[in-house]
Amino acid sequence: MNLIKDAWIPVFRAKSGRGVIAPWQIAEQEDPVMELAAPRPDFQGAMYQFLIGLLQTGFAPEDLDEWLEYWNKPPEAALLQARLQAMATAFEFDTLEGPAFMQDYSMTDGEKKGVAALLIEAPGGKTVKDNLDHFVKRYTVKRVCKSCAAMALFTLQTNAPSGGVGHRVGLRGGGPLTTLVLPPEKLPLWQTLWLNVLDHEDMPEYSQDRVAAVFPWMGPTRTSEKNGTETTPGNVHLLQAYWGMPRRIRLDFPRKTNIGDCDLCEAVNVALVEDYRTRNYGVNYVGEWVHSLTPYYFDPKKEKPPRSGKGQEGGLGYRDWLSLTLADNNNGYSAAKIVRRYSEQRAPELRMQRTARLWCFGFDMDNMKARCWYDHTFPLFNLDPKLRRKLLQWADELITAAKDVSINLRKQVKAAWFRRPKDAKDIKSEIIPVVIDFWQRSESVFYELLNTLSNLPSEQDEPPPELYAKWGNRLASLSLDLFDVWVLESSIEDMDMKRVIEERDKLKKQIRECKSMKLISAKAIPVKEGANGTISIS
Repeated sequence: MNLIKDAWIPVFRAKSGRGVIAPWQIAEQEDPVMELAAPRPDFQGAMYQFLIGLLQTGFAPEDLDEWLEYWNKPPEAALLQARLQAMATAFEFDTLEGPAFMQDYSMTDGEKKGVAALLIEAPGGKTVKDNLDHFVKRYTVKRVCKSCAAMALFTLQTNAPSGGVGHRVGLRGGGPLTTLVLPPEKLPLWQTLWLNVLDHEDMPEYSQDRVAAVFPWMGPTRTSEKNGTETTPGNVHLLQAYWGMPRRIRLDFPRKTNIGDCDLCEAVNVALVEDYRTRNYGVNYVGEWVHSLTPYYFDPKKEKPPRSGKGQEGGLGYRDWLSLTLADNNNGYSAAKIVRRYSEQRAPELRMQRTARLWCFGFDMDNMKARCWYDHTFPLFNLDPKLRRKLLQWADELITAAKDVSINLRKQVKAAWFRRPKDAKDIKSEIIPVVIDFWQRSESVFYELLNTLSNLPSEQDEPPPELYAKWGNRLASLSLDLFDVWVLESSIEDMDMKRVIEERDKLKKQIRECKSMKLISAKAIPVKEGANGTISIS
């Protein structure tokens, strides 16, 4: 199977519905592809990245003018087919010898594993040995079709978490966060993918004479048994960011083909993959790697390499909006390069009437263990530079206040639950739902205010004070309401109601006196005539 030439990607078309395509068919206009139809959410996210990587490598525009040309009118499918087929030799998948997509060039032996181990959430050997596979059971996936095997392999190599001694993490670190720009309304898949492709001014062009520098499986693997064998951006082509191969893997395709039904998708009576071989000490990516689809933290002192954004326990929320969509310059966080390019250059040219969206997804990894898969969609505003700077400041003030209130809420709930809260060290999992509840219940008000702020005239220097009053009151009232719910409706140590009342009073005082809430109050208006201050805390 060749991943450029053959139809293997599950999709939904506008007229005919579900089908399977080759990559170049995303440009077909008669019955356009509207969406991918991967059997799992992590495969869905990975296949978006696969197609974006193909376009970035084999069909990237020269400049903004060419990007706009293909946005307004997609290329002829035959043109895209011809351009992508120039790379087809790097996308042979099921060859028994020689180069094969995302597989070690010349590995002849290795530890044999069932194909289910390609899935990031699959229980590891020790988990199975200790009978700890309570939630994700062993042996639920034994055989998969070649399409699912290709998706699983790419998903693992792209997101690779730590996997034991010498089993390297992905180029962006283990379990990276991916952020893709989405159009405001449902458009054909071509436009969605094209929004996330950089031009040659931002990403060097692919050249056939450096094929192994872009696709690492096209040459001997840069193994990393010894120090000094790390792979930096200077060692290879920058486009390898889309095709990183940290794991040494070779799928087993038996000469006598196994025919049956896939355990992951609806394919029946197809050729199946059951096993693969693996070895440690694959490509060890270090240094100044920056993937265009991922947000990063940059060390202000420039002493440490960029650190990619990761999935986090509790998922994403509006507390992350600032660093994912604009920048959080005070703390060194930067939105993904593709997001910055859209906001600063493409959004003004496209003049979209409605707000675009930012799709964020990734695994929340606890070392080798996948705790959860998260995805979240944020609004992405089309702002002129002057208003963008102001909105960054205003949003930071609103979010900082919410963070401070959530910290105080968490602390006082814990203090109300336990007579000696400092000794209650093992209740993190019990406290996290309190914080998640706070963020989720305040989210709709935040985006309501944010939308109002984004529509202000660019010459307006101060935000409407009534917006700050509304936000301050929402945070104050919500925190007290949640304190009551989580404390009074739970089991309290010793049932000490005096302690509960004291901790509730402390929460009110902390909210009133914290620096960020004082700022909100200073920019607000009194909520009732004669009020002392602007935030009502009862």
